[in-house]
Amino acid sequence: MRYFSPTLMALMLMCLLSGNVNTGWAQQLPGADRIMASYTKSEVRIAMRDGTTLFTAIYAPIDQSQPYPILISRTPYSCQPYGEDRFSPRIGPSALMEDEKYIFVHQDVRGRWMSEGQFDNMRPHVEGPNPPSNPIDESSDTWDTIDWLLKNVKNNNGKVGIWGISYPGFYSAAALAEHHPALVCSSPQAPISDFFFDDFHHNGAYLLSYFLATNTFGYQHKGPSNWKWYSEINPPTRDAWKFYMDLVPLEKAKEFFPEGNEFWDQLVAHPNYDSFWQKRNILPHLKNIRTNVLTVGGLFDAEDLYGPMNIYSEIESNNPGIFNAVVMGPWSHGDWAKRGDHIQRVGEIPFGTNIALTYQKQIEAPFFRHFLKGDPNRPNFEAVMFDTGTRDWKIHKKWPPEDATSETLFFTTANQLLKTPSTESGSLSFVSDPANPVPYRDRSDIKFRFTPRPYMADDQRFASKRNDVLTFKSPPLEVAMTVVGKINSHLRVSTSQSDADWIVKLIDVYPEDHPPLEGSGQNVNFGGFQQMVRSEVIRGRFRNSFEQPEPFKPNEITTVSLTLQDVSHTFKPGHRIMVQVQSTWFPLIDRNPQKYVDNIFKATLEDYVSAEHNVWCGTDEGSSIRLNVLAP
Repeated sequence: MRYFSPTLMALMLMCLLSGNVNTGWAQQLPGADRIMASYTKSEVRIAMRDGTTLFTAIYAPIDQSQPYPILISRTPYSCQPYGEDRFSPRIGPSALMEDEKYIFVHQDVRGRWMSEGQFDNMRPHVEGPNPPSNPIDESSDTWDTIDWLLKNVKNNNGKVGIWGISYPGFYSAAALAEHHPALVCSSPQAPISDFFFDDFHHNGAYLLSYFLATNTFGYQHKGPSNWKWYSEINPPTRDAWKFYMDLVPLEKAKEFFPEGNEFWDQLVAHPNYDSFWQKRNILPHLKNIRTNVLTVGGLFDAEDLYGPMNIYSEIESNNPGIFNAVVMGPWSHGDWAKRGDHIQRVGEIPFGTNIALTYQKQIEAPFFRHFLKGDPNRPNFEAVMFDTGTRDWKIHKKWPPEDATSETLFFTTANQLLKTPSTESGSLSFVSDPANPVPYRDRSDIKFRFTPRPYMADDQRFASKRNDVLTFKSPPLEVAMTVVGKINSHLRVSTSQSDADWIVKLIDVYPEDHPPLEGSGQNVNFGGFQQMVRSEVIRGRFRNSFEQPEPFKPNEITTVSLTLQDVSHTFKPGHRIMVQVQSTWFPLIDRNPQKYVDNIFKATLEDYVSAEHNVWCGTDEGSSIRLNVLAP
């Protein structure tokens, strides 16, 4: 959900523990001397059209021999350190761009930290021209900020860009709707786009793993403050599994929230995709854009994977003629902003060295350099994707690639994945017990986290051993299979109860004699390793409509369709393709009671029951998974 550099995160943690983000450090933050040597800092309050003022820090190059473009980052997470004599060690997307010199502007969004006003989580966009009469939204706040900066910041060249990672990525996308004419480029990075499908929800399932982050968005401050005004959740045990197991029914959660947690109240009050969530979806408003866009994300981003792919696709569909590109690397949340040399690794899987630096030098910096500074070398890429199987970059003219063909793999009752369906139909069953849920990682790896991360490439052998996880596996591949774009699973299911969640995982099974991978952790056995490539969940009640949930009829066969987010992965010869199907994924998501209730947030303990689930296989109508495949 949010991103800070490791250095800044460590320092913020120390301050948060003391209850203060800006405690008046006696010394500058580590690394700030480099910024102080090249930039001046000023702090201003910029009035929005409704009179609310937003705290804004401006870092301008000391060298005034030439005009500079303005590059904005808007955040709900504080643009600290506060004070014109206190410098951040990171003011731009990369050290390279800081060295190249821009006027970097950091702003606390309304209702957060040193800005005035009320915070609205994923504030709805208001259609209408800017300025000046349009009601406030994130686009209008960005417009008003840009307008003030152009008129009041000396030595600017009249061009403005915006960038941000995670929630700041949402602000970078929201700025595109009815945008200021001086906003010539935007880079939403790991942007949230719709809270019912990103972060706290996935297809209607509540991500219990975000529980510790709830207070961050739940409380209004009483006015501009550099003090953290909300408390953190303090679990009464260090055993994360026990803590989350005890958190049933979900109504027990309120004991961990001081009175007035608006965000938790919203989650409870709106369990379905009603107008409250729909109007917070930025995707329908990404039209009539004249700004150049570079959307960035991580193929292993556990927090915001839905956002970047859908923002890119929506802009591509509705705004012909503009520069619109997407970059997806082998990264967890925000890893592309890391600085220095390092091995890029997700869990136990290494993907190479200096991957973030390559992106920063060859993609990000040239994008801003061309559109903001007029560098003649126009970026000539549109879809830059890292193949997580071959572990190298691939450049495509479009995403998904136009030359990909659809290939369906069918489930069989013999636990196979075959290119042709079995002529015999039948089912495989398992018992799903809320009192014994399937862990989303090996139990030894489940710890308290602000948000989940490393599980996205985990070895799934721990799950394959369970009786409540169905596995379907292809024969060893004779030739490589490169899978691109979205994955569509078609499940034919039945249940003995009236509700169920459905989780589908696409897995790369390594050969039994697979050697160690260079750069991996010690003592990792890659023989038979089951690397998760992609996974997703749908709350079964939403199988026909996210707005109008409905129960299952016990023992009646029905269809559950589930789309898994985009991949770029080559299954190598000798590897197998595996699909796992299960109904619990704990504590990544909360447990479905399996007895249908109108609102799971208000379920009682008695509503949580075991259920026998069936996955039906065989014939063209049986369960299957559809992949988009590139020709060898």
